[in-house]
Amino acid sequence: MSKAISLRLASSLRNRMILIFFMIIVVPFLWFAYYAHVKSIEGISNANLSMTNNYLLQVRKNFQIYLGALNEQVNDLIGDKRLQDLLEPAGREAASEESFTVELLTWLYQRTSAVDAFRVGVYPIDPTRHADYLSTIGEPNIGAQAWFRESAARVSPSWYLKLPEKGRLERPLLSYVKRFSGLYDQTPRGIIATDISEDQFKRFFSPSGQMIEQRLLLLRDDDGVVLYDSFENGWTGTAFPSSGFVEQFREGSEGEKTIELGGNKYLASFVRMDNEPWAIVSLTPLKDLTGTIDEINRVIVYFLIGYLICCVGVVLYITAAFTQPIVRLVRYMRKLESGDYQQQIPPSRRQDEVGWLYRGFSSLIRKIEGLIGEASRAERDKKELEFQVLSHQINPHFLYNTLESIRWKAEKHGAGEVAKMVAALGNLLRLSLNQGKEITTLGRELEQVKAYVQIEQARMGRPIRILYGIDDDMKDLPFLRLLLQPLVENAIQHSIRNDFDNGKILLSARREGGDIVMDIIDNGGGIPPQTLAKLDMEEPPGGRSSESAKGVGLRNVNNRLKLYFGDGYRLRIETGPEMGTKIALRHPILDKEEKSLPQKT
Repeated sequence: MSKAISLRLASSLRNRMILIFFMIIVVPFLWFAYYAHVKSIEGISNANLSMTNNYLLQVRKNFQIYLGALNEQVNDLIGDKRLQDLLEPAGREAASEESFTVELLTWLYQRTSAVDAFRVGVYPIDPTRHADYLSTIGEPNIGAQAWFRESAARVSPSWYLKLPEKGRLERPLLSYVKRFSGLYDQTPRGIIATDISEDQFKRFFSPSGQMIEQRLLLLRDDDGVVLYDSFENGWTGTAFPSSGFVEQFREGSEGEKTIELGGNKYLASFVRMDNEPWAIVSLTPLKDLTGTIDEINRVIVYFLIGYLICCVGVVLYITAAFTQPIVRLVRYMRKLESGDYQQQIPPSRRQDEVGWLYRGFSSLIRKIEGLIGEASRAERDKKELEFQVLSHQINPHFLYNTLESIRWKAEKHGAGEVAKMVAALGNLLRLSLNQGKEITTLGRELEQVKAYVQIEQARMGRPIRILYGIDDDMKDLPFLRLLLQPLVENAIQHSIRNDFDNGKILLSARREGGDIVMDIIDNGGGIPPQTLAKLDMEEPPGGRSSESAKGVGLRNVNNRLKLYFGDGYRLRIETGPEMGTKIALRHPILDKEEKSLPQKT
């Protein structure tokens, strides 16, 4: 596809000239500007990466020293004999709970001031035994918190990120949680939670003064969640917005990558922690690195715009003077290929080859219009003949059967019944012929159906239950003749004939948009599949067989609808042995002033 487009563009003289100017003037200049821009950014980025990586390595070293010291301080607290005695699991009396609370809080006040952290919390391993103490420190439901339950079940220390909660925390805290047991046994006694706030982080994760908008982050490498963000903790507690970068620092101990966040490009560097599953990340906006280069780029762009304007001016002059007349003629030809024969070709006064092309093309269009008109008239005549043939396929078979019934009734019952049948037959023939016109009204079609039903009832000697659901305001709508009677005949002869006592037929009409939709519904045994299969088949040579004759009415009605109104107006049939038959006939609402059918191709 792309090869075809490129060949089509290259085939135009105007496009080839534009391409030549572009290749000679614009492309070399663009290439030089791009090369200079890339090399400048590459040099600045490499220098910044070297400086940033050294800075991150120093941050990692200092932070790991701090974490090691913090762990030692926590171990000192755990080894304190007073704490061990207070949390001795060998039961305390209920009356001593108040003294336990006072003693433990006093110990915390005296000892935790030496811990380099925001706060230190000590929690008994069994919170239910020290409810007063936990209520005093504001943690009455500590046993229901997930981090407490997980830590109580773990031997190794763990880290938990605590996000701000209304009434509890105003800023994020990173908590170092460690379960401890007795000094001389393995019985768990309590949990120490040491919370690190942003004040402790800022001592190690402050951006360097050389990059104003540099951002330092501490990320958890298993899920990429930000544990600390030097930019007002904006991303703390959320996943880092670049999953590709997270995958990269999971695979290596350090590295860098250019990423795009929020529409801005950043130079991202990282180093992995040695003792914790964390990574320290630095984000530096590229605009801070390439500010001077952007100024140079703007000058280059202005210069390039001047070049382009000159190129366009030259191309426009050559196009208007030499190639535009040919382009317009090609456009007219393409419209002709798509079927637009009504376009007007402006006369050309030129006496060269271009002028002769315009005049010859205009003469060709006029000749094509004449041929199309002749073909259209021939098609209308053909359809008129087809209509006459299809119309006469319906009437004779029924007429002969009816006349035979009249003779039979006359012999058996006398002239009274014969008179009624003859009157009904005369009315039926009058409505069927419709003075030779194709268009009748929905009301006259309904009268024809009623006359037919009357004849069938008299001929068979059995009542036919048929209901009509058609509003009076629809009966004056124009309607193609001889559409409903064949469908009602089909319902009587092939659906309810074997069960007149229970058989019913419903004939209804409704408007849908610009169409009339007629529904002919019966509760008979349904239409055989072989009859439906012949609905769109042509009648075989040599006349109809007994099997194919069953569907002649349906086929003729369907063919006439498609012939005059297109495939969208074919019969829609739903049928089955247990559901009977529903035939939907769609007929366009015609102008009441029309005396003949509109011809649709």
